[in-house]
Amino acid sequence: MKGIAIKPLTAEAFAPFGEVLEIKGAPDKIINQGLCGRHHDRAEMDFGPGGRAGISLFDAEPRALPYTLALVERHPEGSQAFLPMHQNEWLVIVAEPGADGNAAPGAIHAFLAAPGQGINFHRGTWHGVLTPLHAPGLFAVVDRIGETPNLEEHWLEEPLLITRG
Repeated sequence: MKGIAIKPLTAEAFAPFGEVLEIKGAPDKIINQGLCGRHHDRAEMDFGPGGRAGISLFDAEPRALPYTLALVERHPEGSQAFLPMHQNEWLVIVAEPGADGNAAPGAIHAFLAAPGQGINFHRGTWHGVLTPLHAPGLFAVVDRIGETPNLEEHWLEEPLLITRG
């Protein structure tokens, strides 16, 4: 089985796939009588025509490393943000667009999100399923709610083994 090593999640490394949601640097403004720093407009949310933003709560079973990746998915109608409701690291898996114009995923990358880091996948980005590494696997998820299907799955021809560096 082929394998890939996990890299730390950084805004620069993740940029082709979406945004890393974290507090870094000074806030854009101070609000609430000077007691709250607002880090403003950190993700490009995209809900497509006929869609609206929805917030759902996910409670995912923790996985262990090494992790066998057999399936990736994407959401062609809108972006999808994962906001952990815990302070644990978790696994983020993404794929580059395939050579066939993105009908199938290309090279796969794995990132280790640090405690407090969330992510937003751009519309149509192939990615692994929600993969917490510790309990609880609680996440707030902001994504498209609409009448048209917004999920495509792709089973890998050969599973990949995801390991810690």
